[in-house]
Amino acid sequence: MCRVVDLKQAVLAKNDAAAHTLRRELTARGTVTVNLLSSPGSGKTALLERELLLARERGLSVAALTADLATENDAVRLARSGVPVKQVLTDGLCHLEASMLGRHLDGWLPESTRLLFVENVGNLVCPASYDLGESLRVVLASVTEGEDKPLKYPTAFGLAQLVVVTKTDIAEAVEFDEDAFRAHVQQVNPGVEVVLTSARSGEGVGILLDRANAVADGASAHVPVMAGQGAGGNTHTHGPADSHTHAHAHTHPDSGPQAQARPGAVQTR
Repeated sequence: MCRVVDLKQAVLAKNDAAAHTLRRELTARGTVTVNLLSSPGSGKTALLERELLLARERGLSVAALTADLATENDAVRLARSGVPVKQVLTDGLCHLEASMLGRHLDGWLPESTRLLFVENVGNLVCPASYDLGESLRVVLASVTEGEDKPLKYPTAFGLAQLVVVTKTDIAEAVEFDEDAFRAHVQQVNPGVEVVLTSARSGEGVGILLDRANAVADGASAHVPVMAGQGAGGNTHTHGPADSHTHAHAHTHPDSGPQAQARPGAVQTR
């Protein structure tokens, strides 16, 4: 058991070091990275598409990288916004890591990019433990997922710097209890902002973009109580509450040849 724990700590420490380097490089070029985490089916892609369209209308230089186990469907959807989009196929891996992200950005991300939105793999467990060198970590949950979601996934919600509720156009139909959800968020992450959105009705569209743009302008992001100083000096730590170890996946080599699915679509292994 100790060997498993030691392995996990070593993998996370290596990731933190890579995240520190990537954050420093992106900050030096004036790029703010936004890490988007959610369960599958949360409506993350639909909302991001609206945000990217709005960013283009405002003349902001933005880009998006989206990660999935398979298919390029999300990249095709996001590319309709007209901004640079890249699809990463993880071939079964349940999350992105900082070294992977840095490798996929190399030679692709336009130098003028002000905001980079990273749509992480749909999963609230593994991605929560991996800093990607982001400046803003956002956790999304739809009204259909239950008001106790923050209590079930305390690490993901506890390290969030912004919490976004999606699909509010059907909140009444599914009897979503907003007050209960907000109370549960505050229980694991006191003081974090919770915003309501609907990609369909337009409610709250633009708030995510505004918050990311504010960070790019120098505003301080929320610092969660759970956060601490990691190996990379960032504001996250790795909470044990709902994280787990996939030794077979987390110890894979990530420096080998990359298979190109198509221009702008890559596989991590």
